[in-house]
Amino acid sequence: MMQVDRNDLDLEGAGTPEEPARPSKSQLKRDQQAIQALAERLVSHPRAELERLHLSESLWMAFDELARIKDLRARRRQIKRIAVLLEGEDLGAIRALVEDQESLRRAESARLHRLERWRERLLAEGDRALSELIAHWPELDRQELRALIRAAQRDRERGKGDGSRKLFRFLRERLPEPMP
Repeated sequence: MMQVDRNDLDLEGAGTPEEPARPSKSQLKRDQQAIQALAERLVSHPRAELERLHLSESLWMAFDELARIKDLRARRRQIKRIAVLLEGEDLGAIRALVEDQESLRRAESARLHRLERWRERLLAEGDRALSELIAHWPELDRQELRALIRAAQRDRERGKGDGSRKLFRFLRERLPEPMP
């Protein structure tokens, strides 16, 4: 049996005691794709949120240029350029900001969906749903809420949406978190 010396093999990514292991081509590609995905998520955020990151001037210029580009292919190329520029930035802080903002958006979206379900229940079930809502939040004005429900039900029968919007606005402004 022939013994092979490890130093005789040219293994990609394998390091010697003197030289640390390099990442594989596949790993480098995965890293680049992750930065590309981060750039795509980042460009959808408002500038006011991004200003907290203290990004480089060249990155800000790339964002400004992206705002002017209308062609879809050109936008994709510009986002790739932004991804390349992101490699020189603090990716941990950028990821944290993007994930925090997206988490806040998901939480707000979930809250609005819960409010929508309450509004639909109030319109469909009437006083039974109202009693349950008041049981959860006794500080709500039952009479005002009942009047809004009745107006929304009348508007729904007439094909109007004004009463339903007013009821939703009331719920959004007065119902605190957490909501069942």
